[in-house]
Amino acid sequence: MSLNIRNLAIIAHVDHGKTTLVDKLLEAGGTYRENQEVTERAMDSMDLEREKGITIKAKNTSVHWQGYTINIVDTPGHADFGAEVERVMKMVDGVLLVVDAFGGPQAQTRFVLRKALAQGLKPIVVVNKIDRPLSDPLKVHDQVLELFLDLDATEEQFNAPFVYGSSRDGYFMNHPDDERKDCIPLLEKIVEYIPEPTADPSGKFSMLVSNIEWDDYVGRVAVGKVLGGSVKKGDAIWLLRKDGTKQQSKVMKTFSYSGLSTHDSEGGMAGGIVGIAAGIDTIDIGETLVGDPEMEALPFMDIDPPTVQMQFSINDGPLAGREGKHVTSRAIRDRLMRELKTNISVQVEDTDQAGVFNVSARGAMQIAVLVEQMRREGFEVCVSRPMVIFRRDDNGKLLEPFETLYIEAPGDYTQGILKNLVNRKGLMEHMETEQSGRTFIQAVIPTRGLIGFEAELVTLTSGHGIMSHLFKEYGPHAGEIVNRTTGTLISMDKGQATTYALQALEGRGTLFVGPGDEIYEGMLVGENPRVGDLPVNPVKEKHLDNMRSSGKDKTSKLTPALRFSLERAIEYIDTDELVEATPKNLRLRKRILDANARKRALKGGEDRSVRGKK
Repeated sequence: MSLNIRNLAIIAHVDHGKTTLVDKLLEAGGTYRENQEVTERAMDSMDLEREKGITIKAKNTSVHWQGYTINIVDTPGHADFGAEVERVMKMVDGVLLVVDAFGGPQAQTRFVLRKALAQGLKPIVVVNKIDRPLSDPLKVHDQVLELFLDLDATEEQFNAPFVYGSSRDGYFMNHPDDERKDCIPLLEKIVEYIPEPTADPSGKFSMLVSNIEWDDYVGRVAVGKVLGGSVKKGDAIWLLRKDGTKQQSKVMKTFSYSGLSTHDSEGGMAGGIVGIAAGIDTIDIGETLVGDPEMEALPFMDIDPPTVQMQFSINDGPLAGREGKHVTSRAIRDRLMRELKTNISVQVEDTDQAGVFNVSARGAMQIAVLVEQMRREGFEVCVSRPMVIFRRDDNGKLLEPFETLYIEAPGDYTQGILKNLVNRKGLMEHMETEQSGRTFIQAVIPTRGLIGFEAELVTLTSGHGIMSHLFKEYGPHAGEIVNRTTGTLISMDKGQATTYALQALEGRGTLFVGPGDEIYEGMLVGENPRVGDLPVNPVKEKHLDNMRSSGKDKTSKLTPALRFSLERAIEYIDTDELVEATPKNLRLRKRILDANARKRALKGGEDRSVRGKK
C-alpha cells in the first residue's frame, strides 16, 4: 500500500534560513488564502524566538501538495538546544539540510547532520541565500560533500540531491543558473527522494512519543509518528513507560497539524504525525503508546548529556516579593519540574540547602532562556554563574568537557583572538585566511573557557566576529581559568541611586545603575578596573546650604549605565555572586549581602561557589 505521506525535519546551523524556508513551503502549499498577509517566521511562535531571531522549540506542521501530505518539523539551530533536534529524528524519514551559500557548513551543521545520518535518514541539501553578495554555491556544494565523507555517510546519503535558491525570495532551482521562479523544484525533490514512512497500516497501533504539547481542555498531548495501525477517539491504549511499567487509558481526542494551526482530527493513520490526548498527566517524551499491552516499547535515541550547571534559588534580597507573583521555593521547584516534562535535555536536582536547586543543561543560553521564561511568568529567582559538570575517570582523575570552537573574523583581529584563546586554555587546531581577508580559526577549548567568550569576541572584533561551538569530549582538567580580570563596585548602603553619588563614582569604573534605581547593600553597582571589590555609596545625597542648591544635579550629564542582557549577566558574575531576575529588573549582587559576613566567610576558607547566602 502506497502512503502519500512524507515526514521530514529541516536542520541547519543557526540563522541559515530554516524557519523562513518553512514559510515559503507553507505559502507554496496553499496555507495562505489569496491576498492574505504572509506571516514571516510563522513557526517561531514563542515571544523569545521572535525577539532573539532563533528557533528554541522544535515544532511541526504540514503542507498539502498534489495529493501528498508533507509533514515538516522545524528544529533549532543553536547548539544549546540540540536535544530538540535529537528527539525528532525518530519522527521523520528524511531531512532538508539547509546551508548558507556564503558561510557554508558550520559547527551546528555538522552536529545535526551527524545525528540524521546515524539514524539512516535520507538528506536533501538546500543551498540557501544564493542572492547574498560573495555567495559561492558551487564551493558550498563541494564543502557539503566533504562533510558527508567526514561523517561516514552511506553511498545513498552521499548522493543526496541538491537544490539552490533563496528562502527569503521564494525560489529554488536544480542548478544555480536555472530560472529563478518558485518552490516547485524543491517540492518535487521532497516527493521524489524522501522515502514514504516505514509503517504497517494493517498492524496494531504503536507510536513513539517524540514531543509533548499542552491543550487547555485535555491537558498533555503526546505527539509522534504512527508506526503501526491507526488510532481514533475512544480507543483503548496502553502507555509503556521507560521503567517497564504500563498504564491503560482511553483516547480522549486526536489532533492533526496543518498550516499554522492545530486541528481536532478523526484519528491518525500509519505513517502520519498525530497528537493524542489520553488523560495521562505523566506521559513523557521517549515513551511508547500501543494498542496491545503485550507489545514491546519502541527504542528512543540517546540524548547527549548536559555539560553546564547553574543554581536556582529563592530571591532573599531586600526587594524580594515587590515585582513577582511566584517567589516561594515551592513555586520555583514546581515550575522547574514542569520544565522536565517537555525539555528532555534539562535536569533538576534538589540540594542540601533549602530553596536552592541545581539545574543542568547543554549550555548557558538554554538555561538563560528558561530563566527569561520564568521572569515573564511572574517568577522571582536568583541564579548563579554557569559551572561546568566535572567527572572522574576510573583512576580518579578529574575530567571536564571540551568543545570544538569555530571562529570567523576579519584577519586584522586574529592576534587578539588567539591571545584570548590562550588565556582560556584553548588550543588552535587549524587556521586559514581567504582572499577576502576573513580568517577561519578552529580550536579545542574547555567549556569553562567558552563562558563569556562570545561577548569578548564581539568587543575584540568590533562586532565582526562570528563563533559557533560543538561538544567534543571529556578530557583531563585544563587548569585554572581566570573568569574576570576586573573587580566590582559594591554598594555599602540602601536606597535610591542619586546623580550626585553616581557622578562621584564615574571616575572609579563603569556603572551598572542609573539615578533613581533601587539599591541595597551587597548589590553590584559597577565595574572596578582593578581586581577586587570596592565598597561605594551610590545613594549618598548632597547636603544643601544657603550657598548651594540641587538644581545643578538636574542638568549634570551622566554617562548612561551599562545594562546587561540576562545571558551576559550570568556570564559576567563570579562564583560568589548572583543575578536577581524579576519580571521587571535584573540586578547583580553578592551571594552574601552583608560585608562583615562576607569577610568572615572568606577568612573561614569557605568554598565561594557553594556557600550559603545571608
